[in-house]
Amino acid sequence: MRKKRTRKTKSRQLALETWKSRARWYGLPMLGLLMGLWATLRFSLLAPDPPANPENICEIFREHPVWYDYANDSRQRWGTPIATQLAFVYYESSFRSHARPPRTLLWGFIPWTRPTTAYGYAQALDPAWREYLQANGEGWFTVRTDMEHALDFVGWYNQLSHRQLGIPFSAPRKLYLAYHEGRGGYARRSFEEKPDVMDLAARVQTRAFRYDNQLKTCEQEFQCWRWYQFWPFCG
Repeated sequence: MRKKRTRKTKSRQLALETWKSRARWYGLPMLGLLMGLWATLRFSLLAPDPPANPENICEIFREHPVWYDYANDSRQRWGTPIATQLAFVYYESSFRSHARPPRTLLWGFIPWTRPTTAYGYAQALDPAWREYLQANGEGWFTVRTDMEHALDFVGWYNQLSHRQLGIPFSAPRKLYLAYHEGRGGYARRSFEEKPDVMDLAARVQTRAFRYDNQLKTCEQEFQCWRWYQFWPFCG
């Protein structure tokens, strides 16, 4: 009986060692494959379509109600009004998650390099995005193609413009000029030599004010849209 038990114990130990060995050899590659698949689904294939009616912020949030939560979180954290955040995204990417500047053409017909590294909803440049990640202790799961992170970036950048340049959060035109030209460019007033940029900043402000007026008529819908939220705790 003891010999049979010993054989069973040895057999189990051998099976366990075999399983551990296989897990070491195949576990990490399989984990990497699963994480890669998750990232593809999370940040690319499942990226939401641009809103059907981007002219009305109420319709934008009715189609993507979680975007209101993201914008509201950014407003509470950094100070930029919700309407201003959405106006920035409207003109930066047209609400396209993987937006990039069009490639330049070599010899007039060969697709070549892109003029800048702008990417995602907020068209954040590589250096500014790295600064944002480092300043806020974010990791590689924080990406420019996610609206939550894009709106938080917009809020963070505008907060720096507010603190360093004295631009009030109620001035979308000036905030956008600092966003487009960089805070150093804004301080040098580089935009004065760029009438197209000044015109764009004026349009951002007009849209921000229009969005704000629209939001006043419907914001309560999105403050209590989840099943576990109820007035007055979500007002």
